[in-house]
Amino acid sequence: MLEKLKTSLINSPVIKRGEYNYFIHPISDGVPSIDPHMVEEIAEYILQITDIKKVDTILTIEAMGIPVANALSLKTGIPLTIVRKRPYFLEGEVELSQRTGYSKGALYINGLKKGDRVIIVDDVISTGGTLIALVKALKTIGVEIQDVISVIGRGTGYLQLKELGVEPKILVTIDVSEKGVEIKNVFGNE
Repeated sequence: MLEKLKTSLINSPVIKRGEYNYFIHPISDGVPSIDPHMVEEIAEYILQITDIKKVDTILTIEAMGIPVANALSLKTGIPLTIVRKRPYFLEGEVELSQRTGYSKGALYINGLKKGDRVIIVDDVISTGGTLIALVKALKTIGVEIQDVISVIGRGTGYLQLKELGVEPKILVTIDVSEKGVEIKNVFGNE
C-alpha cells in the first residue's frame, strides 16, 4: 500500500532551513523528477478511500497539488480547478489570505459557486494554514467539501481543520529530523 510513496519519502534528503528540518520530495517540491508511477499509485489509493461519485470538481492549490489532482481528473473525467497565487479579476473571484510556517500571501478561487461539491487534494499539510484559509473561504461561498486529502502530513496543522468540521485524510504521516524522514502512519492502517 503506497509502497512507491513510502520508499521515496524514506529516501528523501533533509536540509536545514534555520531550525526547520525540511524534506525534499517530488510530491512536495517537484524535485527530483516526479515519478508518474508514484503519482498513479497515489491517485488509485485516493479513489479507494473517497466517494468520488459525490464530487463535481477536484480542487487543488497551486502548485504542488497539481500532479496528483490532475491524475485524479484524468482517471475520473471530473474537472480540475486550481486555486491560484495570482488574481485573474474574473467575476466571482474570491481572494483569501493564507499563512504557513514559511510563507504568507493571497490565493484566488475562480469557477466555484454555492452548491458545488469538491474534493480538495493537497501535497502536504504541516501547519494547516493554507487548507484552513481555503476551507473557510469555500464555506463562505457555500461550496460543499466532500473530502480533504493530503498526500503527506507532518505536524499538527490537521487538528485545526478538525475544529472547522473537516476530517482530512492524510495518506502518509511523517516525522522529519536531521537523521531523515520516518513514516509514522499510512491512512487505513490506523
